[in-house]
Amino acid sequence: MTQSITPAAVRVGGGLTKQFILILAIASGLSVANMYYNQPLLADIGRTFHASSNAVGYVSMLTQIGYALGMLFFVPLGDIRERRTLISGLLIAVSLSLVGFATAQNLIWMYIASFAIGITTVVPQVIIPLSAELALPEERGKVIGTVMSGLFFGILLARTISGIIGDLFGWRAMYWIAAVIMLLLSLILYQLIPKKKPENNSSYTDLLKSMGNLIGRYSTLREASLIGACMFGGFSVFWTSLAFFLEGEPYHYSSSITGLFGLIGVAGAAGAPFIGRLADRIAPKKIVGILLLLTLIAYGFFGLAGFTIWSLIAGVIILDLGVQGSQVSNQTRIYALEPAARSRINTVFMVSTFTGGAIGSTLGSFAWQHWGWSGVCLMGGMLIVAAICIWIVYRGIEKKTFNAGGA
Repeated sequence: MTQSITPAAVRVGGGLTKQFILILAIASGLSVANMYYNQPLLADIGRTFHASSNAVGYVSMLTQIGYALGMLFFVPLGDIRERRTLISGLLIAVSLSLVGFATAQNLIWMYIASFAIGITTVVPQVIIPLSAELALPEERGKVIGTVMSGLFFGILLARTISGIIGDLFGWRAMYWIAAVIMLLLSLILYQLIPKKKPENNSSYTDLLKSMGNLIGRYSTLREASLIGACMFGGFSVFWTSLAFFLEGEPYHYSSSITGLFGLIGVAGAAGAPFIGRLADRIAPKKIVGILLLLTLIAYGFFGLAGFTIWSLIAGVIILDLGVQGSQVSNQTRIYALEPAARSRINTVFMVSTFTGGAIGSTLGSFAWQHWGWSGVCLMGGMLIVAAICIWIVYRGIEKKTFNAGGA
């Protein structure tokens, strides 16, 4: 394996510097934010194009479908291509996609731009396995937790920032600003990330085929992927519907106020490094089970949101802690399976997760249009219950396997 001289800003005493970990976390957050700027702006976008909540909800769905496909086709390249160049190239591509969204003249144009943003904004999913590879084994959970915390801050703060900018300057301004940020980030990361030759010499076709083998080989990967899909589906049901709920009775909030709920969620996302440290010491599967139950409680609070704003606030904090914590714990589990295949393992996990998110966005819009907020809460809660059932089933399979081995 050949590696260039690592800058002092990246490593100290064998481990990664706090500054470099922070930069990776910020880069992940700024990149993934592109997918979520639209959520507090959906009502405004719908008014621009005179579209129903269901029609404009496809903007979120197509972005997440694009993200899932981008992970499927681009992220595996991290195992066979030099990651620094791959990351910078993707950032330039997503910048062009954001310009396409900012200039959209109709819904069809916007749908295409949304899909393009999703398929090109997969940089965080290249950064996460890169951070796991660069980290020392004893600090891997903490590093992943910190980078994932940055990613979730991006998801949550994107809503706050886009809501405020949308109110002040219109929804298009947010996408012009994001396009400039992506170009600047491309230059910064190209200068900072160490150049490293990949360990895998497989062809791209073989790489894609091997993901099927990984799914068949590792039950932990199958379990984590299914749980990730259900959890992120439940997450998306809530956030896709929130803008429509808050602009009506009894709140009548603007997009900027809706966006502030992303800021509230930061309190939950701040727990990711702590969850990561726990995953270094306690069996991550146990942590996942606790967090699934916690997320279900969040939907109980959402069911009371029509009566008190405080239940909505509490639910947002708990939801974000539960979803992010379960992702960090599951990623700690799956990255330990086969180090040379971390990009492909991450691809399987995140394609499943964001496919679930796309389905959740569609279900959230559908539930809101047909059954209102109670339908949204029921739909999201059902997805979390499905995740709990998957966790229970796999614990039963583990027990049977252990007993059979012991016999």
